[in-house]
Amino acid sequence: MNENENQSQNKTNYDATNIQVLEGLEAVRKRPAMYIGSTGSLGLHHLVYEVVDNSIDEVLAGHCKNIDVIMQLDGSLSVLDDGRGIPVDSHPKFPNMSALEVVLTKLHAGGKFDNDSYKVSGGLHGVGVSCVNALSSKLIAEVYKNGIKYTQTFETGKPVTGLIKEEFEHKQGTKITFYPDSTIFQSVEFSFDILSNRLRELAFLNAGVKIRIYDEKNDREHIFQYEGGIISFVKYLNTNKISLQQGKPIYFSKEKDTYHLELAMEYNDTYNENIFCFANNINTKEGGTHLVGFKTALTSVVNDYVKKSGMAIKNKEFFVSGEDTREGLTAVISIKLSNPQFEGQTKTKLGNSEVKGIVQSIVFEGLTNFFEENPQIAQIIIGKILNAALAREAARKARELTRRKGALEYSSLPGKLADCSSKESDKCELFIVEGDSAGGSAKQGRNRVYQAILPLRGKILNVEKARLDKVLTNEEIRTMITAIGTGIGDDEFDISKIRYKKIVIMTDADVDGSHIRTLLLTFFYRQMHTLMSDGYIYIAQPPLYKVKKGKIEQYMYTEDEITNFLLEQTVNDTIFKLIENSEIKYTSTGEDLKYTFLTLKKIDFLLKKLTLKGIFWNDLIRFRNDQKYPVYKIIKNESEEIFLYTEEELDTFKMKIIEERKEKT
Repeated sequence: MNENENQSQNKTNYDATNIQVLEGLEAVRKRPAMYIGSTGSLGLHHLVYEVVDNSIDEVLAGHCKNIDVIMQLDGSLSVLDDGRGIPVDSHPKFPNMSALEVVLTKLHAGGKFDNDSYKVSGGLHGVGVSCVNALSSKLIAEVYKNGIKYTQTFETGKPVTGLIKEEFEHKQGTKITFYPDSTIFQSVEFSFDILSNRLRELAFLNAGVKIRIYDEKNDREHIFQYEGGIISFVKYLNTNKISLQQGKPIYFSKEKDTYHLELAMEYNDTYNENIFCFANNINTKEGGTHLVGFKTALTSVVNDYVKKSGMAIKNKEFFVSGEDTREGLTAVISIKLSNPQFEGQTKTKLGNSEVKGIVQSIVFEGLTNFFEENPQIAQIIIGKILNAALAREAARKARELTRRKGALEYSSLPGKLADCSSKESDKCELFIVEGDSAGGSAKQGRNRVYQAILPLRGKILNVEKARLDKVLTNEEIRTMITAIGTGIGDDEFDISKIRYKKIVIMTDADVDGSHIRTLLLTFFYRQMHTLMSDGYIYIAQPPLYKVKKGKIEQYMYTEDEITNFLLEQTVNDTIFKLIENSEIKYTSTGEDLKYTFLTLKKIDFLLKKLTLKGIFWNDLIRFRNDQKYPVYKIIKNESEEIFLYTEEELDTFKMKIIEERKEKT
């Protein structure tokens, strides 16, 4: 048997040598998505949540009031709390290791497997912070206890130093600083906005806790602290919406056995539901048994009230569905329990079967009492729900009518659609363009085999402020529904019938184009949400400028690009000279001159911003000469300008105005 035959046989053999055993944190580094969801932005930020959740568990245990999250200049992120601090004494099972090292290097190691240290917690598997350590190129753990600072450093999950002790000022808590591993994650840039949204949620869910996030690179900061808890959360979610409850959310909090449920809910004038549910402060985005229990109880209470109050429409078969009861509802459900069962390490769905019945009974009792004690608000809410039921029935009839007319039949495509010849949806693309003129241009540049063009006329209906029956009367929306082929709404949407793998919104780079793009995105988000979540929707980025020089054509997408281009064309043939008394004092060319022009442009931009705030160039010159900078500028009698430099001067000015008014009276 020759060498090649030996190699071939070895490849086909499958024996014990092919079985690999991954020990310690190797499994996490080998299959990170199994533990944190993905290696994209979602997984990167999940690392932060795992560390912050440990601090929140200290809050729930009553030992922590302040949490600081700092995005540092070197790309690392640190989380500091004033809790009890991770234990640093020797672990009984691993005598040569501190408890800190055990927690950070051993999977399924933590203080949340019994109810002694944490009656309620989000960390259950002892996996979270050890995963952060495994997926970081470097991690520094600092623990403050009894006037001593304990520090230990790790790299790719392995300790590179022992536990270092040093005296420190009286302080208590834990600080975890980690550098995400760039060989694992697609990007290691943290998003200030994404983290802020999650930290804001945690501050709402834990009334009184102070959570601060600071971005060193861009010098920006948010501090979240809400004494109102989830009531404040609901009011925040309903910002700029008209409340049907006069700004007073329904709220109740009740304990049953070892379960503690908090609920805040408020109806507004919109037509979309907005429900957030949490279990032990973990955002269960996919819902779970607590959400099912809430929905079931809400539907039961409303139907009972409709029957008892006689508000149902007479002589008609009439029922209120769960969808009707949630139209325009904003709600926050927060349950705390000692032994939650999440689906997977990412904890996006609660699975405890007993929770459904517990939540259902608490919500049923609480809502029934509220409706009985507040009949005026109850009638307003029930009135909106009954209108939603009528609209649902009208939408059903409108859908049937439009289907009979062929507007929703997939066999009859709209005439304005320039379809592609291929019938393989995985290869086909649909470009939604702005107007017939843009449609004509797009047709000239497309590939007829797999690219289809659908021109829309004008701006479509804003579906955020319209019910489905009205949406279906909009001609442009019906054209899109027919072209895409999936149908709309929870009942009829079927992703398997989609005709295009990519749906590209291609509008102009002006204000109207941006508005049309936003309306289209709103429609897809509300009526075809799966297209958004599964990545079917794309946005084409059109250029702002087309620059032509000789035979070379170049497109510019931003103001900065065109400015840099024009400067480069200018400075190459320009010499700037500063002459005083016939003597050249300064000369600038090339990159130096370009930098000077860019600096002047920035100054001009800042001056324009100051002008919008009522501060003008001559004011700045005057302030510079006076070497004093006023705090307030007051314009009196539309012409007289008064500058005040201190709070005391402002108070004096106010008193003077009051006295003058008294004298006139």
